[in-house]
Amino acid sequence: MNRAERRRQQKRDKKASKDMKSIEPTSEQTKMIEDAVALHQSGQLDLAEIQYKKLLNYLPDSTLLLTNLGTIALQKGRLEDAVRIIGKSLQINSNQPNALNNRGNALRDLNRLDEALASYDRAIALNPDYAEAYSNRGNALQDLNRPDEALASYDRAIALNPDYAEAYSNRGNALKDLNRLEEALASFDHAIALNPDYADAYSNRGSALKDLKRLDEALASYDRAIALKPDIDFILGESLHTKMHLCIWNNFQNCLNELTDKINNGETVLNPFSLLALIDDPNIQRKTSEIYVNKKSPQSNILPKIYRYHGHEKIRIGYFSADFRNHPVSYLTAELYEIHDRDKFEIYAFSFGPDTKDEMNIRIKAGVDHFHDVRSMSDKDVAILARSFELDIAVDLGGFTKDSRTGIFSEGSAPIQVNYLGYPGTMAAEYMDYIIADHTLIPESHQRYYSEKVVYLPNSYQVNVSKRKISKISLTRHDVGLPNTGFVFSCFNNNYKITPYTFSGWMRILEAVEGSVLWLLESNSSAVSNLKKEATKSGINEDRLIFAKHIPVAEHLNRIQLADLFLDTLPYNAHTTTSDALRIGLPVLTCMGNSFASRVAASLLNAVNLPELITTTQEQYESLAIQLALHPEKLKIIKDKLINNLPTAPLYDTPLFTRHLESAYLTMYDRYQHGLDPDHIYVENYK
Repeated sequence: MNRAERRRQQKRDKKASKDMKSIEPTSEQTKMIEDAVALHQSGQLDLAEIQYKKLLNYLPDSTLLLTNLGTIALQKGRLEDAVRIIGKSLQINSNQPNALNNRGNALRDLNRLDEALASYDRAIALNPDYAEAYSNRGNALQDLNRPDEALASYDRAIALNPDYAEAYSNRGNALKDLNRLEEALASFDHAIALNPDYADAYSNRGSALKDLKRLDEALASYDRAIALKPDIDFILGESLHTKMHLCIWNNFQNCLNELTDKINNGETVLNPFSLLALIDDPNIQRKTSEIYVNKKSPQSNILPKIYRYHGHEKIRIGYFSADFRNHPVSYLTAELYEIHDRDKFEIYAFSFGPDTKDEMNIRIKAGVDHFHDVRSMSDKDVAILARSFELDIAVDLGGFTKDSRTGIFSEGSAPIQVNYLGYPGTMAAEYMDYIIADHTLIPESHQRYYSEKVVYLPNSYQVNVSKRKISKISLTRHDVGLPNTGFVFSCFNNNYKITPYTFSGWMRILEAVEGSVLWLLESNSSAVSNLKKEATKSGINEDRLIFAKHIPVAEHLNRIQLADLFLDTLPYNAHTTTSDALRIGLPVLTCMGNSFASRVAASLLNAVNLPELITTTQEQYESLAIQLALHPEKLKIIKDKLINNLPTAPLYDTPLFTRHLESAYLTMYDRYQHGLDPDHIYVENYK
């Protein structure tokens, strides 16, 4: 086919083309087709669909009618119908670039990515100048975790159509995934320059700015996206989460009410991780996870079901994470991998995070039996790789946290799949079998809020390394910017965990304890300014807020010994931060809520035998904080108890924890080998 012929073919195959097959329409039918196409193009999908179906009674082999009818099914979200109807059109004439492109779109939305890619490739083979197909092909490659190839496809689309705003926005997403953030930002800006009302480009631009830590600009970009198109998936949640990082709390309760209403209506408004710091309701959290996982990573049926592997000499455990590096998850788990019983278990690590070659990265590579860098592989290919090793148990250490790969588990990486540690809540995914917890985190009465079966570990769910590196440099209060006298309350949680309700409580505590200060982490200058303003509004001098700069972990653990009492946040508790504080002898006061994330500190306090620091109401929390500050003898009793408990506390007994976790794995495996469905597991305390 020469160039002129290809162009004629392209014109014939446009969405509203007038290509007819087999039976020539009458003049009346031609007029009806034109009317139906006009309805379709104007967005009147229901009326257009009725007309197309009516016409197909007379023109059953019309590829135009079939393709357009299938396209309406795609536009309405009836994806299987779209694939079937467009497929029928392609059976009549396989050389339809537009039909192939639209079929690819439906297949992509069904997560049948390899088929979608093949459909786009066929469309491009028929029409090498098909910019839209190149852009859509890039989207499929993005979904397959092949951003370099996706970028090349977007670049080709732009070369064919330099004014293609959508391709520029998609290109920005590929660059963002490649961590080329400044280039990504430039690509989003170009898309917006071409189309100033391009809401999705503003949303994508906001995400890039957020990763660049330019939070004020990110918020402005999100807000512009919402003004243009308020129903972009997850945009409201992204905007609110950014505000939380900045400690911007205007209209906070109304925002929560709006989110709750939309979640109850099944709307895609929020990443489950962002919700944890906002609403202490495990039922709402489960609904949010259900919405998210059904949208992002529904159960895939592409790979065959894993039938029972023959019993292996050792149970094969696979840990999956983006955080095998200097990261809180690895600070907690590094020793676990090293001391697993190698007579019973063979340990695999699947890494889809950066190969940092830092201390934790090197340690973990040495601590497992098999380490696989799967960054460049698609979710399906990672699942296939895991299956090739016949993994018995796959442990997701990320859940819905940043850079997680839930799609690996939706494909089925192992016959037993476990949600553990990284995400403190249910994933609400039918393919996740168990969640690792304890009796404090998930009381039996709360099991209904979790789709997974609960593994109840004794003591606490949280693994820890036996020892952490702590700087030995001698420090004074003056060295870290603290006053020489007065009580030092502290909280070293991320800003997004501070709600206006928590902060108001802290201000009442400061008001009651003369000369006291509150020591916080400095995450960004806007948050510092906003928190000082909020303090002033509460009648507290802004100078009583002291902000600590980020420094290496060993140095941070050394300096926080200068604090008197750690004040926890609700509804998202300190996790690793709590166990670190307790480790160095700093008492942690928590208010225990209803959700997993709001009960973690209580779990950790129970594991060092300090239940007296667990409160259940805001009033109790504030009262106890004030009592301990005004009565140093009471605080000394607690500190002495904590220090005396540390050598024998199960929280830092990594070998004991490992025995408990291995017992859970053995029970899971035994049930599986006997053909039993997952069920709640109660692990006996060996100590």
